[in-house]
Amino acid sequence: MLEELAPKWEAARESALHERRGGNRRRAAGAGPKQRLVFTDRLLATLVHLRLGLPHAALAELYGVDRSTVSGTIREVRSLLAARGFAIPDRPGMRLRTLEDLFAYADAEGVELRIDGTEVQVRRPRAGRPGRKAFVYGKKKQNTIKTTTFSDGQGRTLFSGAVRPGRMHDQTAVRTEGIAEQFRWHPTVRAEVDEGYRGLANEFPAQVSAPPRKPKDDAPLGEHHA
Repeated sequence: MLEELAPKWEAARESALHERRGGNRRRAAGAGPKQRLVFTDRLLATLVHLRLGLPHAALAELYGVDRSTVSGTIREVRSLLAARGFAIPDRPGMRLRTLEDLFAYADAEGVELRIDGTEVQVRRPRAGRPGRKAFVYGKKKQNTIKTTTFSDGQGRTLFSGAVRPGRMHDQTAVRTEGIAEQFRWHPTVRAEVDEGYRGLANEFPAQVSAPPRKPKDDAPLGEHHA
């Protein structure tokens, strides 16, 4: 991963510096302030954050840098990881980079998908930022971002969709991310979803399976037991 991503990160960094300077570099490579974090540390910090959810401030203490340095690092490396795509279980060398790739793979291999929205707590957006309240997830009373995640029947992650504010409902994400269109284009693909994607199950009853609705409070006792 280091051998693959390091040249891309260095190229992106040189491009940003070139744009900031407004021209070619005036000093030899390596001159000027030294990087507080080498790329190996940047990659490790990003992977630890994504895997364990360790806060940026905690990683900053571990590496002895400012929190803003860690935040910028994760933002840069995360985009490189996303462009790299998602590895397919038992298919070495193959990767899923788009939602279209995912549904084409599920269609060809007969994989039944599991769809759910995952939440990650984030810092509260600064005051005055447009749409600040959109990040407040009412159920948990926290500032979060949500991502639509797809996995196979064994729970292995195949793809993670666009990041959206925590308040956005799962069904809204279905429309904005183009998930419903993929089911129309791939009528043989099957999926299981939770209650948040009830609208998707209603629209594609032959393809999408959702848990049964909870009975009303005044329903017969037998329906509650069922």
